[in-house]
Amino acid sequence: MTQRALDSSGGQTPGPGEQPPGNSRTSGNPRQAKIDAGAELDPVHPVDPPPPAHRPDGLTTAEVAERVARGEVNDVPVRSSRSVVEIVRANVFTRFNLIIGVLWVIMLFVAPIQDSLFGFVIVANTGIGIIQEWRAKKTLDSLAVIGEAKPTVRRDGTASEISTSEIVLGDLVELGPGDKVVVDGTVAEADSLEIDESLLTGEADPVIKRAGDQVMSGSFVVAGGGAFTATKVGREAYAAQLAEEASRFTLVHSELRSGISTILKYVTWMMVPTAIGLIISQLVVKDNNFKESVARTVGGIVPMIPEGLVLLTSVAFAIGVVRLGRKQCLVQELPAIEGLARVDVVCLDKTGTLTEGGMDVSEVRPLNGSDEAYVQRVLRAFGSSDPRPNASLQAIIDAYPADGGDAAGAGRTDGGDAGSWAVTDAMPFSSARKYSGAAFTEADGTASAWLLGAPDVLLSEGDPALKQIERLNEQGLRVLLLARVPGGALDAPGAAAEAVPTALVVLEQRLRPDAGDTLAYFADQNVATKVISGDNAVSVGAVAGKLGLAGAENTLDARRLPSDPDEMATAMERNAVFGRVTPQQKRDMVAALQSRGHTVAMTGDGVNDVLALKDADIGVSMGSGSEATRAVAQIVLLNNSFATLPSVVAEGRRVIGNITRVATLFLTKTVYSVLLAILVVCTQVEYPFLPRHLTLLSTLTIGVPAFFLALAPNKERAQPNFVRRVMRYAIPSGAIAAASTFVTYLLARHHYSGAGALEAETSAATLTLFLVSMYVLAIIARPYTWWRVALVAAMGLGFLIVLVVPWLQDFFALKLVGTVMPWAAVGIAAAAAVLLEFVWRWVGRRFRA
Repeated sequence: MTQRALDSSGGQTPGPGEQPPGNSRTSGNPRQAKIDAGAELDPVHPVDPPPPAHRPDGLTTAEVAERVARGEVNDVPVRSSRSVVEIVRANVFTRFNLIIGVLWVIMLFVAPIQDSLFGFVIVANTGIGIIQEWRAKKTLDSLAVIGEAKPTVRRDGTASEISTSEIVLGDLVELGPGDKVVVDGTVAEADSLEIDESLLTGEADPVIKRAGDQVMSGSFVVAGGGAFTATKVGREAYAAQLAEEASRFTLVHSELRSGISTILKYVTWMMVPTAIGLIISQLVVKDNNFKESVARTVGGIVPMIPEGLVLLTSVAFAIGVVRLGRKQCLVQELPAIEGLARVDVVCLDKTGTLTEGGMDVSEVRPLNGSDEAYVQRVLRAFGSSDPRPNASLQAIIDAYPADGGDAAGAGRTDGGDAGSWAVTDAMPFSSARKYSGAAFTEADGTASAWLLGAPDVLLSEGDPALKQIERLNEQGLRVLLLARVPGGALDAPGAAAEAVPTALVVLEQRLRPDAGDTLAYFADQNVATKVISGDNAVSVGAVAGKLGLAGAENTLDARRLPSDPDEMATAMERNAVFGRVTPQQKRDMVAALQSRGHTVAMTGDGVNDVLALKDADIGVSMGSGSEATRAVAQIVLLNNSFATLPSVVAEGRRVIGNITRVATLFLTKTVYSVLLAILVVCTQVEYPFLPRHLTLLSTLTIGVPAFFLALAPNKERAQPNFVRRVMRYAIPSGAIAAASTFVTYLLARHHYSGAGALEAETSAATLTLFLVSMYVLAIIARPYTWWRVALVAAMGLGFLIVLVVPWLQDFFALKLVGTVMPWAAVGIAAAAAVLLEFVWRWVGRRFRA
């Protein structure tokens, strides 16, 4: 293949009137003017160092080894998860573990081992948390290797893919559409090379790069190709830190985690003064046995801490990562599981999502009396104009290969009357302009230039060919127009407007067999689906209609989309299919939907999707997509299957819905523990419980059931206002539990007297608290399934066994005395249950989250 003439540096030789190699956005040399004036430069565009000498064959093997030995290698550590040491540290050294650890040590010295059981529970919980996150780490690390960017580097004259960490200073790195610039460098070769630096500068317009220009890590190629010489590697690269952070699996902001943090902050503020008052009350005011006073004081403090809530949240996220990992779904940011569960609008890019990447040429229709054989020769030649063809051009190459009778490469002759065609100029496809171009010297020496792209962009509005194109589009076929540029120059002013229609290339798109089921799933879950494509809107609508998308007939050409954000949002809500959408419009459409309060997910695999993926609440990229899309997406479907998305949604809904359930359980315990402590301090009585009692209650009414409930299936769409949704039930439930328990305790104090009275009073109060807590669990377990009923029944049976087995009675110091108080305790608990039922229903109607 012969590309446009390159200068001695590998760049394009400037033509008459063109500016010399440099950034096309600048004129003259304003950067040098800044230097001369002593001005401070923008760090994104630093002072250009002298360009290194261009070596087309790249470094030699010996030079690479020498630079590795000197440490001139791209050694920035890009981790997919926390290290094992960090995992252990994060799970062990927590604020609540410190508090409970101190109390545990105290209890080991002053009380029987039964009252220290809470400490062993914390050790077990911490161990579970470490093991689960370690499992998640192994899954993420293995998937990260699959999804890692593999830049192409030229060494010893041979191009090969290597790991990003193997790049050394001076390496010649090749670039093509969708490739991410992984280190800083200087352009050595450029063929219509356009770089998007929006991730660094925020400017969406691509920058044309020529030989000698600087490229920065973190930017990506939107069109054209070329190569650059690495001038800064490792931590010296400007965007190395940015790239490392963007590629790491981090626990970034999520409503679930921030909500739990908020709750824990308030719990701490409530717990500290209450605990101090309880300590003074039990150790100073009451003149009891010192060790028993300490035990009862600790028994009042420990249940205030919802330590299991943090553990279960981490475990639920970790198990979610492992489950999705088994389905080849790479979660680059853990809260993305949560975020996708909150999504109510999914924006899909047609190509690569609803359809498979490949296409087939079904027919070529000559226009205006064109010769079909000549059109085929043009198409064969066109296939050699782009070293990295997109899916449409690849279909043409497959249908009309260069060795199929007419040669297209420079110097190649087929031996027939076709002679040879040489590519003299090329214009890579751009999503913004919707067409590509190529110029040739034909076999007879004639110069010709051609455009290949969207018919409704290249044709005038009243062109008669548009009618047959519309009929083809209605069948779901994709149509490209081949048009000849008068004068033979691609860069001539108005070349596209004056192009002469020559032929229609009809492409048949391959539908993904699982796409229809996935669209049906989203419809069933009340998630709106918007198909956004650069193709013709009618054609896209026909494809969506074949897959059963509701509202597929409501199509809109994005060129008629209003620019006003509010009007755009209205158009987005009314229509389901959008065609001829530019990359910037995709970004604006996402923003318009977000302005109406929608949580938006965007899927895509091409470089034209990057801006929208970055701005969407959740970006989903295909594993076969460009490096740039994989870099900015929170979720990467490594199996390239759109059908994996329902699994991600289901996993997110399971995590959020179930954590909301169990959080209510944990915080109900915190509320009644704090209120009981306050009531004890105010009435100056002994705290009714020892640690062993609350350990038993917590295990049966919270710990064990919460673990099962947190991992159960849950298909409800995640709702916002996590803290409000949890506290509106936890506060009244905790208050009712505390009040009913304290009433039973006060009645028992008046009923029992003499030796063993305190143990009998404690047993009666424990019975009431257990029954009320069980009713809270029964409410939270709704809607009932066989296993949920069995779970609640098993917990009740466990408590009954403790009450009837003598050695368990002694172990937990629980023995019901007589019949009056035990039945009174049951009666009080029954009244509390009726009140709980009423309050839950009233709160659900009155305080909607």
